[in-house]
Amino acid sequence: MAESEVKKDCEVIDLEDAMGALITSENYIIVDIGANLTNKKFTRDLDSVVSRARDAGVRKIMVTGITVQSSKDALRLTRLFPETLYSTAGVHPHEAKSWDDETEEALRELAANHEVVAIGECGLDFNRNFSPQDVQLEVFEKQVSLACELRKPLFVHERDAHKEVLEVLGKYKGRLPAVVIHCFTGDATQATAYLKEGCYIGLTGYVWKDKSEDGVRRILEDGVVPLDRLLVETDSPFMYPNTRASKLPPYVKETLTERSLTFLHRYCTFQRNEPCSLPVTIEMIAAYMKKKSEQVALQTTFNALKVFGLST
Repeated sequence: MAESEVKKDCEVIDLEDAMGALITSENYIIVDIGANLTNKKFTRDLDSVVSRARDAGVRKIMVTGITVQSSKDALRLTRLFPETLYSTAGVHPHEAKSWDDETEEALRELAANHEVVAIGECGLDFNRNFSPQDVQLEVFEKQVSLACELRKPLFVHERDAHKEVLEVLGKYKGRLPAVVIHCFTGDATQATAYLKEGCYIGLTGYVWKDKSEDGVRRILEDGVVPLDRLLVETDSPFMYPNTRASKLPPYVKETLTERSLTFLHRYCTFQRNEPCSLPVTIEMIAAYMKKKSEQVALQTTFNALKVFGLST
């Protein structure tokens, strides 16, 4: 057995020893690394949303910042739910055009708070191009540089800009902190390239929807993404996992537990997904990977704690 395989086996065993006491027969322990809880859809009942998430086994949630103001709002929420909510600070590529002379210093000040565990959501979106591509590139690189300076993980959004994201990251090779490709929806070649550069892959309930020949489902089935580089997220209120879809294979549907489906169908809709839906995504991923859902939950939680420095 190769040294890397021995190390990986030992890591999993140590993980089970360290966190085994947290696992119950009824529940998972999961970290949602991306939820847009500053979205106005959560204004009226955020207490209930967070409570349901915890009841479902989602013990920690990272609230995503996409502008300076939403990053401030996300930080404020972490103070309302300490040790449960954490946040990111960044400017989304859609909002890159809003960057001004004060933005970088504002993000630096936000990142000085221990609750802010990553720089982002930042990156490139050449699909919608809500901001000019040259502006997106400039703003993304500034945030990559800031993450390197502060040694904070990068939370990266990428759509139709895989090559360009890698080019920007490549300029900082050897200096980069942990990099998470948030809400990955690409193909096997792209996933492999990101993994080669040391990135982590974040997956959402989108796994129900993808049916391309070499997309997310195939990546999981073929073992392209190793479990120790995988993270899970809801991207709430978006990315609702539609478990009733005809395109979802029967063998995946059969693995979904009644408990997880109850949280999904009782509290979540296409219009408003919630963090409490994350157990269903864990179970779908596990089915595609042909692994136990408890193992996927445990390892992705360990990955999140390690990458973002979250407390247990």
